Amino acid sequence: AITRTFARIGHGFYDVMAEIMLSMVFLGQLILAVGSAARHPGRIRWAAWVSHVERSGLDAIPIVIATNFFIGAVIAFIGADLLQQFGAQVFAVELIGISVFREFAVVITAVLLAGRSSSAFAAEIGSMKMNQEVDAMRVMGVDPFQALVIPRLAALLIMLPLLTFIAVLAGMLGGLLVSWSQLNLGPAFFLQRIEQNVGIQHLWVGLSKAPVFAIVVAAIGCRQGMAVSGDVESLGRRVT
Repeated sequence: AITRTFARIGHGFYDVMAEIMLSMVFLGQLILAVGSAARHPGRIRWAAWVSHVERSGLDAIPIVIATNFFIGAVIAFIGADLLQQFGAQVFAVELIGISVFREFAVVITAVLLAGRSSSAFAAEIGSMKMNQEVDAMRVMGVDPFQALVIPRLAALLIMLPLLTFIAVLAGMLGGLLVSWSQLNLGPAFFLQRIEQNVGIQHLWVGLSKAPVFAIVVAAIGCRQGMAVSGDVESLGRRVT
């Protein structure tokens, strides 16, 4: 039993190190592909970019709005409930503004795109890899990174900041409605306190995180898709 335990630990450590090495190889190939696309913009597949922008970003707007609206409402409910005990319910506005601007909007949007778009990237590229379409691309002289990875990465880089801004508006609307109904803080007062006490700098902090999240989410999805081997079990495991 002890031997089997150490064997499992050894296999696990080996698998982790192998995964790290393959991820570094993928990152290097991705950097080269980005550099090549920057040097030769005429080779960029703009139609693929537009298609992925629509599928990865625009089609995600309803779920992003709905989720962040209720996140803002929940923050307002919690803030109203706790702060009323101290007679400081007016500070619920600052709580809503700072938390939505800096953290919740960008994090919830990134998580939604990781589950929705990144897993789709892994499934699409993995299916092509399983059917040897990626190998066929290489035989025809087409770089799979230029054809498959770069358009998806660019789509999330373009859309995640925009979706984050939409998420901020939805979250603030949820918080505003709850503050109005629970604390009797009108929209004009709510917006005035946001402008005076929260400020635009918190919004820029949240938006500055969006490109980083976009790169991570898109790269992980494409990396897992490229790592699919020739069986369906591998595809399911990589998509997961």
